[in-house]
Amino acid sequence: MPATIRATAPADTAAIFALAYELAEFKKLTHVFAATEDGLRDALFGARPSIEALVAESEGRIVGYALHNYSSFVGKRGLYLEDVYVQPAARASGLGTALLKHLAAIAVERQCGRFEWTVLDWNTAAISFYEKMGATVLPDWRVVRLTGDALEQLAAGAKV
Repeated sequence: MPATIRATAPADTAAIFALAYELAEFKKLTHVFAATEDGLRDALFGARPSIEALVAESEGRIVGYALHNYSSFVGKRGLYLEDVYVQPAARASGLGTALLKHLAAIAVERQCGRFEWTVLDWNTAAISFYEKMGATVLPDWRVVRLTGDALEQLAAGAKV
């Protein structure tokens, strides 16, 4: 029986949760795994769903999943900041801090477990600014990106 990829349904929640724990075991991060099955169900299908998931089924069993806008370890939604920019003439005025504080307040109001963004490794001024706010620049993680032809080619192989 060939594997299938499909959108998740409420009945899939327990299987996705179990796989998320398996992932935590694989990454040796069970000590930070605080998610609950009920929290996952709420984030996927509650009154204000804010995440989406796909499942991979093989021989009638869910054997894989993909989540976005959610930390399966923390067990909460996340807020991902794509861009933050203040023109050079307006820097040091508190606007950058105000923008990030406002976004942090949104993350707290939405009960997000994480507020994340990326920063270029050469942008030492921004790194210092973020660290002074209490942010951690993660040394072990790398951004993975697909764009243009590579994105189109990978998408062309999907069976939707």
